[in-house]
Amino acid sequence: MTISITAYCPDSGQFGIAISSSSIAVGARCPWLMAGVGAVSSQNITLPVLGQKTLDQLSAGSSADQALKAALAQDTFSAYRQVTVIDANGEAACFSGTETLGVHHMKKGINCVAAGNMLSDSSVIDAMVAGFESATGELTSRLLEALKAGIQHGGEAGPEHSAAVKVVDDYPWPLVDLRVDWADENPVDELMALWQDYEPQMNAYVTRALDPRKAPSYGVPGDE
Repeated sequence: MTISITAYCPDSGQFGIAISSSSIAVGARCPWLMAGVGAVSSQNITLPVLGQKTLDQLSAGSSADQALKAALAQDTFSAYRQVTVIDANGEAACFSGTETLGVHHMKKGINCVAAGNMLSDSSVIDAMVAGFESATGELTSRLLEALKAGIQHGGEAGPEHSAAVKVVDDYPWPLVDLRVDWADENPVDELMALWQDYEPQMNAYVTRALDPRKAPSYGVPGDE
């Protein structure tokens, strides 16, 4: 029911996840990120707490592989989970339990890892990794290009209805947190349109948070 790409940008230090699903509000359950630490996508028959538990292990100094194994060891139903993780060294780990749904596949790439279940074909995940590695620009843009490549190669076996992208930088809040919780069709296209609108304003919101004295105008009545 889900395809995702989890990645690290060594140039900016950012971590990010782009994800799409046939289920509603995939961005509310699956992507977990911590600035300076790592990123985790907990998917398939999702146990959201696996994301935070894996990040806790990474924060304590575990490698991606060690953190994932430690988190899964605490889950009685790990056979039903699919999880990807990447750490601050760009090292990735991934897991698909024996009860993962439908056609499923995982692949590690350069500073990224992609995974999916109930796929139209396993090549969807290969296309996502290739799409990420060939893309340029902001990490968010590269993640969305990878997600789009997966959709163009068939995506899930059924229609996608939700999509999300989340990126963390140096701050304890997300730099990017955009979601399409439900669309009858083409949620990834809607998500990419949101990013095109948000990207030019993104740094202004950081400035507003860090130093309101230098904040640009919102351009709305009362704050022209």
